[in-house]
Amino acid sequence: MKYGFIGCGNMGGALARALSKTTKDIMLSDFDKSRAEALAAELGVTAAADNAQAVLECDRIFLGVKPQMMADMLGGIKPQLEAKKPLLISMAAGLNTNKIRQLAGDMPVIRIMPNTPVSVGQGVILYCSNGAEQNAVADFVNDMRYSGKLYSVSESLIDAGDRKSTRLNSSHTIG
Repeated sequence: MKYGFIGCGNMGGALARALSKTTKDIMLSDFDKSRAEALAAELGVTAAADNAQAVLECDRIFLGVKPQMMADMLGGIKPQLEAKKPLLISMAAGLNTNKIRQLAGDMPVIRIMPNTPVSVGQGVILYCSNGAEQNAVADFVNDMRYSGKLYSVSESLIDAGDRKSTRLNSSHTIG
């Protein structure tokens, strides 16, 4: 499976660094093309020409744009999303999986609430899914193993859980 990142800022970059320890089959896209190119060179992965290329060439797409920019960004790549139907992995705070599916179309979504220590393998990622097959979720969890700890949470608890993520133990289910 090839991963794409739309948005390579602090959190997108941290997650890409963690994922690159598992696979180099990664494509990066950012509104600041030079940022995606620099991170791609650092990680030994590919920079996309644009978001549409990332969607068409990747099976799993990290959505690393600010919540207020999500609708416009997804609207700009809707034809590519509908053609490919990738697994979307959203890190946008406050946008639940139903909202992402409403904006992007009927495709599987994993919603994550990570923290920046993921880039050095000491992070916590809370996650939930909507429409994603269990094996796809399990593959995602395995692929992100070098980020730190991953915890499955009910979506109703994911925002509240973010505030408690530094106090979690080794359990893999919350709530």
